[in-house]
Amino acid sequence: MTPAALADLVRSSAVTLLAARGLDQDVLPEKVTVERPRNPEHGDYATNIALQIAKKLGLKPRELAEALAETIGQADGVEAAEVAGPGFLNLRLAADAQGEVVKQVLAAGDEYGKGDLYAGTKINLEFVSANPTGPIHLGGTRWAAVGDALGRVLGAQGADVTREYYFNDAGAQIDRYVNSLIAAAQGEPAPEDGYAGSYINDIAAEVLKKEPSALSMPEAERRETFRRIGIDLMFGEIKQSLHDFGTDFDVYFHEDSLHASGAVAAVVGELKESGSLYPAEGAWWLRSKDHGDDKDRVVIKGDGDPAYIAGDIAYLRNKIERGFDLCIYMLGADHHGYVVRLKAAAAALGYDPAVVEVLIGQMVNLVSDGKPVRMSKRAGTVVTMEDLVEAVGVDAARYELARYSVDSTLDVDLDLLRKHSSENPVYYVQYAHARLASLQRNAADLKLDTDPDVDLGLLTLPREGDLIRTIGEFPTVLRKAAELREPHRVARYLESLASAYHKFYDVARILPQGDEEATPLTYARLALCEATRQVLANGLSLLGVSAPERM
Repeated sequence: MTPAALADLVRSSAVTLLAARGLDQDVLPEKVTVERPRNPEHGDYATNIALQIAKKLGLKPRELAEALAETIGQADGVEAAEVAGPGFLNLRLAADAQGEVVKQVLAAGDEYGKGDLYAGTKINLEFVSANPTGPIHLGGTRWAAVGDALGRVLGAQGADVTREYYFNDAGAQIDRYVNSLIAAAQGEPAPEDGYAGSYINDIAAEVLKKEPSALSMPEAERRETFRRIGIDLMFGEIKQSLHDFGTDFDVYFHEDSLHASGAVAAVVGELKESGSLYPAEGAWWLRSKDHGDDKDRVVIKGDGDPAYIAGDIAYLRNKIERGFDLCIYMLGADHHGYVVRLKAAAAALGYDPAVVEVLIGQMVNLVSDGKPVRMSKRAGTVVTMEDLVEAVGVDAARYELARYSVDSTLDVDLDLLRKHSSENPVYYVQYAHARLASLQRNAADLKLDTDPDVDLGLLTLPREGDLIRTIGEFPTVLRKAAELREPHRVARYLESLASAYHKFYDVARILPQGDEEATPLTYARLALCEATRQVLANGLSLLGVSAPERM
């Protein structure tokens, strides 16, 4: 019996009880919460349903809890239902009912944990979207890990997810990039507002290799040549870095296409006509204050050029017209203003602002030997994705970046991530999987196969029950991670699962030794171990991290 099944049992028992007493069933929440108590002596699970609804029914919580305990205690698979405190209900499951979770995992395999929370929902997930003016820095690397994991988590809840990279190939930053490339090609230092680092020299040399006469071209043609080839080279490197990091995109959307196609002009015209834009001080302003912004925003500047938000509005319109029900933007710490701004743009276009969701990620710092790592070997001014991967590898980098809430600034300890010990979270989880895979190989050598009719009621040790209950939590964790856009919940869960397994392994002998014969308990424990390995593999896959069979 999974926590979800137990929650359904509690709710159905409450419905039966309230109906028998002629009480209002509408007071019941749609989903009843059951949780594992911190103290195992309080039972396998606990619920506060009586405390939630008693007052609405005019009853004392403890009196209602006692009535519920009597009803639930008679259900199949429930060993005991007891009332605690002012009206908490502590539940203990029968070993065989609890063990059914193991059979569910073995039957579902790779599908275990998945749900249908977002079935039929088309989600556009835009993340990284780093400017094509340099290698991906640590902030973008964090989004590459978290965004890809979030896409996997949402997909596991039935969503049709499109991973999208907004390619900023228009605007002032591109002009500065071109100026930097031309200066490097001419052997001059980078402009004061330009980009520095050995990568600029490398790309400038590649441009000249492809177009040897680039520097002798007329000014406009020279700039266009360095722009076209330089952006193509840089973006090619970015895409390759992301691919090597395990993050690939379904769509690479070019900002410049919004201007070239007339999409920006069209949406500006539409907003002028609807009155959502108004002229003032020689510019055109979006009435974003009407939709919760702290001030109205300039969309068309005094010189007639579109401001950056003009492209944002046209891009949002494009996403909606492509049929997306939800557009999630994952932006850096310096983009807080975009939360309200994009929602205001949606409202101005006549859409429900809820179609826009903005996640803001905080900064990432590298630490080694207790000191911050500040300089890149290649970029010069910032630490890049390649620097992190070179230092600790893809798996450790992805896992570490995904295991924290993006709301918090993150200090990545390189020395810790290089350790092959339980102190290193990714090693700890991967080692649990490798240990289980080794156990599976040893069982196969002994001709011990998983028995589909295994008696899981034999798993009565406290550590066995704890491991089973932890396995049973995976679907709930995954649903919550998708609902709250927090893939770090999966990482933290995996660490709890690995811990529960290691503790179980310390007290329970699994394989027979010497001339011993396998017993029904042997097969029950093998089934539990295989279920644990499967859930670890499923969780690591959602984070884009490998599940090694040997370490």
